[in-house]
Amino acid sequence: MHCASLGEFEQGRPLLEKIREQYPLQIIVLTFFSPSGYETMKQYNGADYIFYLPMDSKTNANKFIKAINPGIVLWVKYEYWYYYLTTLKACNIPVLMVSGLFREGQPFFKWYGALWRKMLASFTHFFLQNDESIALLQTIGISTNVSIAGDTRFDRVIAIATQFEPIPLIAAFCGNHKVLVAGSTWQEDEEELVHFVKNNPTVKFIIAPHEIDADNLKSVKKEFPQSILFSEWKAIQELTINTEQQVTAPEKATTKDWGNVLIIDNIGMLSKLYYYAGITYVGGGFDAGGIHNILEPAVFGKPVIFGPVYQKFSEAVDMVACGAGISIASALELEDVLNNLWSNDTLLQQKSEAAKKYVYSKVGATAKVLSYIQANRLLTN
Repeated sequence: MHCASLGEFEQGRPLLEKIREQYPLQIIVLTFFSPSGYETMKQYNGADYIFYLPMDSKTNANKFIKAINPGIVLWVKYEYWYYYLTTLKACNIPVLMVSGLFREGQPFFKWYGALWRKMLASFTHFFLQNDESIALLQTIGISTNVSIAGDTRFDRVIAIATQFEPIPLIAAFCGNHKVLVAGSTWQEDEEELVHFVKNNPTVKFIIAPHEIDADNLKSVKKEFPQSILFSEWKAIQELTINTEQQVTAPEKATTKDWGNVLIIDNIGMLSKLYYYAGITYVGGGFDAGGIHNILEPAVFGKPVIFGPVYQKFSEAVDMVACGAGISIASALELEDVLNNLWSNDTLLQQKSEAAKKYVYSKVGATAKVLSYIQANRLLTN
């Protein structure tokens, strides 16, 4: 399985783990392009081997594919490597695209896109997210090996929610307050939050920056003077428990006000944090790259706020349409939305239910891909 980065890995992970479960003797090789994927998942025990995919060249592709000799290749969503794909095609190795998504502006559909179309010809089957992608592929003569499977990310976030385990230290911080969890934030996102945070000291805010290097954490703490890092909060809670013998659980160690902003300075906790929110905010929507994963909060039945750059993300478009997602373009709009939701319990409940209903309505992409693999005996010697 090849994944561009961590986000694509989370997308492919449900399928990989189902294959591991049903074909335990198969050797699984997982490759990444981005350090965000490799460095985070290099100890992942769901694969036998985890590598960076060597840079795309004829020599590298030949050597790597010959060394591994895969029986099947799963290519998650996008990122096209010419020599790898065409070499796999020449070796008659099945290549399946998982959760593929195409847009009209991509080079495949341009007059100059012959090289790109040759890469698409290397795929054995396309499992796509929507009808628009099928229609686009049909315009360039690809129609017999395509099907709608949906997005495996829905299966992944549902699995995360199903396996949820409480985090007592987060519960201790939240107490009985209103809580907003802001995940994968960038500076532009944090600037939208500053005014509301300052003027609502009784609301608890949990902010998980996208970048957690020392310089960025220092910058975020400066933006929110009334904040504490999670590592600091953890140390304080443990000290409180050790010095007050009658305190036996972190939930009870809340006798001092440590501020109303908790900044998460680790990786891997975010998807669970959304459980504790009343309302959530997901970053990235003020940048051309677009928003980060809004399904992680939605699966817990939390309305999601994000910036104005979201149109290329079908789940965001869908969630705005069904009322579970709210796009804002300024700090003033954000303040209006938050005040409106927290002053109207009925409206907040409606949006919460819409979010959860939307995610669960999209379950099943993993099973569709796995069914194809089984029907075509692609993992059977």
